Amino acid sequence: MRRRRSAALPILAALALGSASAHADYTEGSLQPYQMVRSLQLVQDRIAGGDHAALPMQKKLLELTDARFRAAGNEDFADRRNARALMVYAMSGGNPATVADSLAHREMNEDDRAAAAGVLGYLTGDVAQARKALTTINPASQPQEVAAFLYLVKGSVLAGENPAIALPLLDQARLLGPGTLVEEAALRRTVSLAVTTVDGDRFMSAAEQYARRYLRSPYSSQFAEGFVSGIIALKDKLDLARIEQTVAWMTREQARVVYLRLARRAAIDGDAMLLEFASSRARNYPPSGAEEEDTRGELYSSLSSVTSETVEDVLTRLRKLDARQLTAGDRALLDAAKAVATEVMAPVDRPIVPASIGRTSEPPQDGEQIAVEAPATSDLVLSARQKLEAIDKMLQETEQ
Repeated sequence: MRRRRSAALPILAALALGSASAHADYTEGSLQPYQMVRSLQLVQDRIAGGDHAALPMQKKLLELTDARFRAAGNEDFADRRNARALMVYAMSGGNPATVADSLAHREMNEDDRAAAAGVLGYLTGDVAQARKALTTINPASQPQEVAAFLYLVKGSVLAGENPAIALPLLDQARLLGPGTLVEEAALRRTVSLAVTTVDGDRFMSAAEQYARRYLRSPYSSQFAEGFVSGIIALKDKLDLARIEQTVAWMTREQARVVYLRLARRAAIDGDAMLLEFASSRARNYPPSGAEEEDTRGELYSSLSSVTSETVEDVLTRLRKLDARQLTAGDRALLDAAKAVATEVMAPVDRPIVPASIGRTSEPPQDGEQIAVEAPATSDLVLSARQKLEAIDKMLQETEQ
């Protein structure tokens, strides 16, 4: 999607220099709304590429563009470029109240009105309104930059009802808006929808594209969460080597965080193979600073061997960990691991003392105790499956 820069660049230059002339141009109406929206898009494309210094400029542009749309009259909306720009403004973080006011009091083409109403319904959480308004709208009939946003909105609206139809719409949004926040958002949503449709290949393809292009986006943390959750959900359909290849595009710190989150989820969900994979890969990305103790990494890697023949050594390492460096949820996980390791080492004829371990979502209530089953007489070491089931009983996972 190529941006027209002729009108936008002077506006951006004035804002960058802190000039009051930009505000005057907006409020006095010497610039059309569609020109201002183009300026906003240029800034947001820079943000999608990782230029976080452009965030204050985006905030100012949104304020000024909002004022210009509020001041716009019917003569402005007689130019369809301004009506279409209203949709782009709405999907670019604009004020829904301004969009609603324009729809209520301004004359515009009926197709443009229906499309804008669909976008407004999506922004305000009225999915039924959005779906109804966009049913008859063909995004391809709109100019390219508007069509990209409409494909994104329509795909997002239909995602809950029919993911199989929504995914091709998101693909179209990506194709029409390469290198923009439209593509960034479409890729993130594709990652989530691929989990819903149990499509491991599409999941990894979208994840790798995002990792290669948008890891500096301010929304990349949402991608990381969806990536980890998707791996857990689709683990039987994914190639671990391909996960490694995708993570390899990340910075060392991003890769470490992803592997640690994955190890934690695998530990709680009881997946010994995935736990070993994630914890071992996390060790390849030690924290910055040689003196910093990698408490979380040590905790997760210990979980993968807590039922092995070296459990005594594992328990020793667990007891040495500084719980103050862990979150509340990980402190509960540490307590659970130590409790299970202790039971593994207990004599088989010793009465089992119920372990009272706090859950990650709330502190233990008075009298709350969670029993750990005794090992069979013929088996002095619990299997990995039994150990993970014991941990799972003691914990309720909470998102970090």
